[in-house]
Amino acid sequence: MDDNKHINEEEFNSTEETQEENQTNPEENTENLTVEKSSEELAEEKDRYIRLFAEFENYKKRTVKERNEFFQYASQEMMVSMLSILDDFERAMKEISKNGNEADLKGIELIYQKLKSKLTEKGLKPIEVNVGDVFNVDFHEAITGIPAPTPELKGKIVDVIETGYQLHDKVIRFAKVITGQ
Repeated sequence: MDDNKHINEEEFNSTEETQEENQTNPEENTENLTVEKSSEELAEEKDRYIRLFAEFENYKKRTVKERNEFFQYASQEMMVSMLSILDDFERAMKEISKNGNEADLKGIELIYQKLKSKLTEKGLKPIEVNVGDVFNVDFHEAITGIPAPTPELKGKIVDVIETGYQLHDKVIRFAKVITGQ
């Protein structure tokens, strides 16, 4: 009987422990669910933070690029207005070289070269165009087309009317040309 009593006590104790485990399990389960839910929320917030940080970095890069472009092309209006002065100098030098004084021509050339070098320092570059070059709409503007003097000039540049210019890598005035047809 003592054995039975002992077995019954063990059964009772094991039953009691099982009941206690069942009673603590729901609490542990809710704690586990809360921890899992908190971990998921933390992961979502971390992901959102990383994405927001990446967007901010992209924004900073874009604004730096825009600011650099602004400063690079801020003088564009002034450069465009100075192009007519360069054209006037070129026409004056052409006329003086035909029937003018050599000293006058040297003086005008000196001023022209000084103005041109200052504009070049600021990023202005002439677009090089020669007779016989292939017409390129990215750099040339066709004023008119004339019958090609020779077959090899067909579809190519026959004459340059006005020099084109670039400010850094941007065309601010297309070269005005006559093409052969």
